[in-house]
Amino acid sequence: MTGPAGPPATGGRDDERQPLKLLAVTACPTGIAHTYMAAEKLAQAAASRGIEMKVETQASIGAENVLDDNDVSSADGIIVAADKDVDLSRFVGKRVLAVGVAEGVHHPERLIERVRSAPVHGADGAGDGPAAPWPGGRERGPVYKALMNGVSYMIPFVVVGGLLIAVSLALGGHATAKGYVIPEGTFWAHVDAVGGIGFQLMIPVLSGYIAYAIADRPALVPGMIGGWIANTGALYDSEAGAGFIGAIVTGFLAGYLVLWIKKVRVPRFVQPIMPIIVIPIVATTALGLFFIYVIGKPISWVFEHLTSWLGGMTGTSAVLLGAILGLMIAFDMGGPVNKTAFLFGAGLIASGNQTVMGMCAAAIPVMPLGQGLATLIRRRLYTEQERETGLAALFMGCFGISEGAIPFAAARPAQVIPANMLGGAVAGAVAGVAGVKDAVPHGGPIVAVLGAVSGVPMFFVAVVAGTAVTALATVALVDVSGRRGRAEAAGSAGRAVPVPAGATAGAVIPAQASGEGVRTGAEAAGGDADAAPADAAPAEGTPAQGTGTAATATAVTAATATAAATATATAAATAAAAAAAAPEVLSGYLTERTVRVTLGAAEKEAAVREMADLLAGSGRVDDVTELVATALRREEQGTTGLGEEIAIPHAKTDAVTAPVVGFARSAEGVEWGSLDGTKARLIFMIAVPEAAAGDEHLRILALLSRKLMDAGFRERLLTAPDERAVLAVLAEVG
Repeated sequence: MTGPAGPPATGGRDDERQPLKLLAVTACPTGIAHTYMAAEKLAQAAASRGIEMKVETQASIGAENVLDDNDVSSADGIIVAADKDVDLSRFVGKRVLAVGVAEGVHHPERLIERVRSAPVHGADGAGDGPAAPWPGGRERGPVYKALMNGVSYMIPFVVVGGLLIAVSLALGGHATAKGYVIPEGTFWAHVDAVGGIGFQLMIPVLSGYIAYAIADRPALVPGMIGGWIANTGALYDSEAGAGFIGAIVTGFLAGYLVLWIKKVRVPRFVQPIMPIIVIPIVATTALGLFFIYVIGKPISWVFEHLTSWLGGMTGTSAVLLGAILGLMIAFDMGGPVNKTAFLFGAGLIASGNQTVMGMCAAAIPVMPLGQGLATLIRRRLYTEQERETGLAALFMGCFGISEGAIPFAAARPAQVIPANMLGGAVAGAVAGVAGVKDAVPHGGPIVAVLGAVSGVPMFFVAVVAGTAVTALATVALVDVSGRRGRAEAAGSAGRAVPVPAGATAGAVIPAQASGEGVRTGAEAAGGDADAAPADAAPAEGTPAQGTGTAATATAVTAATATAAATATATAAATAAAAAAAAPEVLSGYLTERTVRVTLGAAEKEAAVREMADLLAGSGRVDDVTELVATALRREEQGTTGLGEEIAIPHAKTDAVTAPVVGFARSAEGVEWGSLDGTKARLIFMIAVPEAAAGDEHLRILALLSRKLMDAGFRERLLTAPDERAVLAVLAEVG
């Protein structure tokens, strides 16, 4: 199913039927997973709406699929989903929506809708007006983005430096009384020296690119020189320097100082040299002297005592710190809380304290490994697609990509996130008490394989323990949740239907001699709609002889008919009252009469026929046969299976008198030809008259498509115990 695009935001297209063309840029500080996940989700959301989209990814290996001038000139809007600085100067005159990278992962549909009303980006970096308020989300502030921009540029220096030092120690070092030492003048000593340069540059790069994110290129030089000063304690009588804390301070000071200098009015002949000479010189001199004479020593004192305190942690204090860092790492899997703990550990590496990063490194792979393991040990709790995602999560966990657990957390947040945090805390605590060290700002078994971890056996013990705890806790919580849902379903199904007082006398069919065949009117009302035939054979074992048998049978038949008629009328009245009290879904087009929790059909054509019969219960279908034929013709043009176990067959036909929507759930799934190979378990059918097809049909499709992208919403639909519960979930659509 492909939904059409809405009207262009800029009014730049003459033909409203021509699809929109949108661009996007995705970037995250570490440049590993969120960048590509956001790009994929945005592209999928655009394709589902018939919107052309090109996505540029700015990852750790550089920019890929770069947007050129032709792309920008013909675009109707640009989405920038990034937690690091992205150059927006090339998008002047275009509608630009800038949000955090996580919004691209979790809410791509909303971004596509919102970019149409985003402000036009001006030459001075400002828009022509405020964007529409963000529904339920929160954009990252400039301070957070600047910090993450610095971190993104710092990480490659630490990774390269740390790995080179680790490899040189592993292959060229020798154990001595003073520790592992590399003989001077050897090949591996030179490799070690090159790695050390990476560590030396880490702090200035962090500071420089924080400043760059705030005030652009003029702030880069003062930011980097300020970071170098912060890391060179000899300039202000400090043994260790101010480390990464000082770099963060100098980065922000340089950025905002340059912003302030830019606002100073100068003669026109001076303006051309301001960004390349005047601003860098003035800002660098002022910042450097201010740090040396005023704030350098106090900051270095704080940093030295922090490093000393962390280095002296043993026993209970190390366990506590490791547990806290593990909880933070596992909480949002690449989000701001995760990055705060990661930055803390990575920043201390250059100061010689690798223990904190060791705690973080043990916790980083626990979430994807634990969720992947859970899909293997209790396969029945997961769908086929979830099990495949679990295998991918296992692979990602081996390489320290914690974002591999995000699909599970999105689908079952109440069960998965607590389990992740518990496992992360265990891994961090074990690594802390064992004194595991990590020389590079990364985690997972890969860092141990590459020789960046000391205390490798205990590192793997920490990872395995955390993974096992996460997997077992996830399975237990998911199983308990499933049992609760099944219990609620059984309780709902077992509730007695009250029989009105006026129908009591005729609601019970007299028992035959054998005592079999007793049936209440309530049971009849809950059974098939068609009444049993009057000449139905008596139940097996019922006497059929004697002169009074025919009269008795006639009386029983009459009583049965009376009871059935009374129960049917009662059921109709009850259904009408329930429908009146039920929440309105999709402008009232979907009601309890058009919802079924169990679809009987096992293949697509039969499912379409069953759905058409379901819609007929609304009273809005004049010709069921024509409705089925129209829906099947639509299927021949292209499958309406959306993937993610969803299908939305739809028909525009005058076989219906008004728009109507039905929903049914298939326990085993129906093969619908979805691109992702999943069988359809959540099936909606939309039917609208030809006269309403131009707008109402598309509005319904858009509402459903957007909501069904939410994994939590799909999960609630799958576990709702009865029709009323399903209707309550569907009321979220609108």
